[in-house]
Parts: sequence; C-alpha cells; structure tokens
Amino acid sequence: MLIDTHCHLDASEFDHDRHAVIEKAFEHRVARIVIPAVSRQNFQVVRDLAHSFDGGAYALGIHPIGVPDAQEQDLRVLETMIVQALDDPRFVAIGEIGLDFFIPELKQEAMARRQEAFYVAQLELAQRYALPVLLHVRRSQDQILKQLRRRPSVTGIAHAFNGSFQQAQHFVEQGFALGFGGAMTFARALQIRRLATQLPLDALVLETDAPDIPPAWLGQPGAPTPRNQPAEVSRIAHVLAELRGMTPEEVIVATGRNAQRVLPRLMH
Repeated sequence: MLIDTHCHLDASEFDHDRHAVIEKAFEHRVARIVIPAVSRQNFQVVRDLAHSFDGGAYALGIHPIGVPDAQEQDLRVLETMIVQALDDPRFVAIGEIGLDFFIPELKQEAMARRQEAFYVAQLELAQRYALPVLLHVRRSQDQILKQLRRRPSVTGIAHAFNGSFQQAQHFVEQGFALGFGGAMTFARALQIRRLATQLPLDALVLETDAPDIPPAWLGQPGAPTPRNQPAEVSRIAHVLAELRGMTPEEVIVATGRNAQRVLPRLMH
C-alpha cells in the first residue's frame, strides 16, 4: 500500500486546488495520506479534512515552530481533542511534535527550553493514551532521543530523517520508523541516500511533507521553490527502489506495511 505518512494538505498552498491534488494522488495509487496538525488553530481543520476524502488520516499536535505562539492552555485543548478522537479510526498519532534547532530564533536558550517543555508534555500524552508520535527532528536528534529513552513505550515516525547512521539505529531500536521523502531524490544528498540503502527496509516509510521538501524533478535552477504534493510519493518510492536494487512494488508493499506497524490505526 502506498502511503504518504506526512503531508500538510491543509496548507494554504492547496487552497485553490485541494480536491484536484487529492484526485491526482489517487491516480498515482496513493491509498492513505496522513495530515499532521501544527498548532491549536488547525486541530479541527486537519480532522475535518481527513474525514473529507477516502484514505484521509490525521494527527494532532503542536509543532516546534508553533511553540512561540502557543499557550499552556493549548496543551489542555490538545488532550481534550485526543480523548474525543480515541474512537475515531482516522486519528492515527500525536504530531507533528518535536524539536527544531535549525531556525535561529528557536535555538535561543529560553525558546529551546520552551520547545522541550512542549515536546515532553506531548510525549507524556502519547504515553498516557498509548498513541504513536510524528516527530520533527531537525538538528535535534540527540535531544529527541534523550526524552524517548525515558519513555520506551512511545514509538512512531521520525519524519524527514537526516541524522547519522548511529542516531538512526537508536530510533529503530526504540521501535520507530524513519521518514524518507524528497530530500532523498537529490544526487548530492549523499548521507540521506546512504541511510536509505544501509538501514533495514522495515525501518523505512515514505512521505512528502507537502507542500514542502519538493523532490529533485520539480525544481528548476534559479526558479522559485515549487510546491510539493502527495502524488509525488509514488515517484519517491521508485527512487528508493532504485537505490536499494528492488522493484517499486516491493518498496511500496514494505513501506506501507511499516507505516501500518508504527501507526496501527492506519489498518482500520
């Protein structure tokens, strides 16, 4: 089963043609699209969107870039919505949550501490309600892992993984899958492409992070950054198959099975 495990389909970039984007994904055999929330403001939006088409799924969480504007009350709202969604088969995870130490203003000491507080609070919700997480791990793999080791029951997906092989192994040992998408399609992305071939196949899932992280074939030198979309996960699967010396169908079956393992509600 071809699954886009991470797609911000509610983003404004899709406002003028969202239905057509979903139809194109179906034409490219994409069976499931997971839409993570980023802040309290879009909790209901991603839920409603996931329920608007066959194959839609959603996650609820507060993204690191949303932390500067988030309030403590937002965590209480999040828990309330999680409890309400526990019987909803389209609700598959807590996310997108994590840490971002790439954006300069988020790296500052006070904001880094605030990020960690929101991350830990959401990990505790995942532990309390036995839910997987969708992790944002940009320049923060070790700090993310530090908290995960204290909560060995929490698993999920480390989205857009770009760490070392050793860090990848630590996530895998914790029961996580690693998300690979558009970055892997660039010939110069040597580290990511090595990981895509060296890691066990059962540790990998596919994603787009649309409208972000467009694959190599969408861009033109000197042109504005193009919009990514969930249909591209099909060709991304072909790239992974080529890197690993497999058929695309083998990759699609395996990564779909992996996604259902770490996000068990996708099996409903």
